[in-house]
Amino acid sequence: MVLVSVVMGSDSDLPVMSSCLDVLAEFQLPYEVRISSAHRLPEETAEFARNAVGRGVAVIIAGAGGAAHLAGVIAAWTPLPVIAVPLSNSSLGGLDALYATVQMPGGIPVATVAVDGAHNAGILAAQICAVQDPVLRERIMDYKRELARGVREKDEYLQKIGYRQYLQQYLSP
Repeated sequence: MVLVSVVMGSDSDLPVMSSCLDVLAEFQLPYEVRISSAHRLPEETAEFARNAVGRGVAVIIAGAGGAAHLAGVIAAWTPLPVIAVPLSNSSLGGLDALYATVQMPGGIPVATVAVDGAHNAGILAAQICAVQDPVLRERIMDYKRELARGVREKDEYLQKIGYRQYLQQYLSP
């Protein structure tokens, strides 16, 4: 059974969207990866969205750049939560895709992460799935505890060596 469906408008989106797939794999969530297009395959995209529930999908993540209508078109055809990843593959650096995904009309919500924020889209999808899955919820809590541990370690080291040395060691090109 597929819990998360990751769809992108073009194969050129895969390098960015792959970080989402890595997160889903880390949380042991079954997923599928698809290429579709709101503009070039409108009927197939609508069919994909309409059939997602019947295939056991719980969340759809849609990555697209430019006009970025993919997430909105999918959201129009499914009752499932849709997470948009606006991509920076246009001359406007992703601002056009960001506006296209966050400015959805009333009644057709699309959750939107940062431009090229596929990693966070994977985490959000896992959190949505974890509403009904206590084991997955614990995996997410372990992940968050690990994030916190990493920040504490960096702060301790910063306090130990001072900001100038820290800058030289970690933040200088």
